[in-house]
Amino acid sequence: MSIKLKNKTAAKVTKRLKSRARIRKKVKGTEERPRLTVFRSGRHIYAQVIDDVNGRTLASSSTLATKSKANNIEVAKAVGEDVAKKALSKDIKTVVFDRSGYVFHGRIKALADGAREAGLNF
Repeated sequence: MSIKLKNKTAAKVTKRLKSRARIRKKVKGTEERPRLTVFRSGRHIYAQVIDDVNGRTLASSSTLATKSKANNIEVAKAVGEDVAKKALSKDIKTVVFDRSGYVFHGRIKALADGAREAGLNF
């Protein structure tokens, strides 16, 4: 049984990475409109605003920085608000959202909604 679970998990990761590669072909971040990218692990969620032209991270936030013990969706929304505030402080008003192959649902959607409510446009 453990072999089947291992293969199922590997297949999910492979599928996400293929989807991520297709998305990254289309989504490019520039100086005027950088890329807001998301990474989701089992315990944490991370967000970065990246300028792909210069290869620089302009703003970042994660659940490691918030130190909150609320549920995952509420914390993801707080991370989205935090990264949006940091981006707005650097005069970044519009971004391109890169969901990194994840389904736009749950924590990913909550992060995007939090960033939009804080003032980022995408």
